[in-house]
Amino acid sequence: MTLTLEERLAIGELIALHGHFVDDGELDRMDELFTPDVVYDLTDFGQDPLVGLTAFREASLALGDGNPVAHHVTNVVVHETADGQVRARSKGLGIRADGTCGSVTYDDTLVRTPDGWRISHRTLTARRVPLNGVHRPE
Repeated sequence: MTLTLEERLAIGELIALHGHFVDDGELDRMDELFTPDVVYDLTDFGQDPLVGLTAFREASLALGDGNPVAHHVTNVVVHETADGQVRARSKGLGIRADGTCGSVTYDDTLVRTPDGWRISHRTLTARRVPLNGVHRPE
């Protein structure tokens, strides 16, 4: 399968909408972004993966004021794998209420549904050190 330009644009917009929906508190609209059985992998943050839309919503509400006030997504790259999966990688910036921010990488697996593209699996990886820990030789 070769993705069309329109499909690539739709996937990029889908990924961007995550920040809008979450920041606006529209957690009931996550079905417009994710499959019902989405796996939202937070292992890198010391948490078990969330499975399903209800788990995502409950975890978001439980985090309460710990949630960022702004999610920004950038550097979206969409590609097809050799086995026909559609994958996307993007960067996320989260701004907290106190002005501090954090950076993550989103690795997404996407599927085409009757309602359009949806994310079936998302892995978040925190960006904690420059150059991912690669150091210049001395």
